[in-house]
Amino acid sequence: MTEKPSDHDKDIHQMELNAESIKELWSKTYNTEGKPDWSHILPYYDKDIYFRDSIQELQGMEEFKAMTERLTDRSNDLSMKIVRTSQQAKDIFIEWEMTIKFKKNPSSVLYGSSRVSLNDEGKIIAQRDYYDLWGDIFDNIPRFGKAYRRFMRRKFG
Repeated sequence: MTEKPSDHDKDIHQMELNAESIKELWSKTYNTEGKPDWSHILPYYDKDIYFRDSIQELQGMEEFKAMTERLTDRSNDLSMKIVRTSQQAKDIFIEWEMTIKFKKNPSSVLYGSSRVSLNDEGKIIAQRDYYDLWGDIFDNIPRFGKAYRRFMRRKFG
């Protein structure tokens, strides 16, 4: 017996991923009352997704989904503003500003970008996130942020 696809499955297959649809999907992911919600976007990722950012590198949907669940569990108040998107062939580039609210310190804005690559089926096969996690967080800690930036200029600038 063949299972009939649900309306949700039909909607997923009807939306083609491009710079504009990625912007729409990502905007929904991080603007759900402080807790990220990946449920609507996970079906657009290939089962063999390769992901890398400043903290981790992982392969496969199981590891990727576990990472999104950890992010959701840790997040009390997290939002993302998509600044701009562009596309070149099968690569989509997203510039973003993510605001994280901490319990004791003021909010921190992480400025970053992501590159997602599509496979021949139009699913996301690779995602690389670029951001300065510590610099953007330290900038919001009185006196420490300036000291960190001086250190970075002296050592690497």
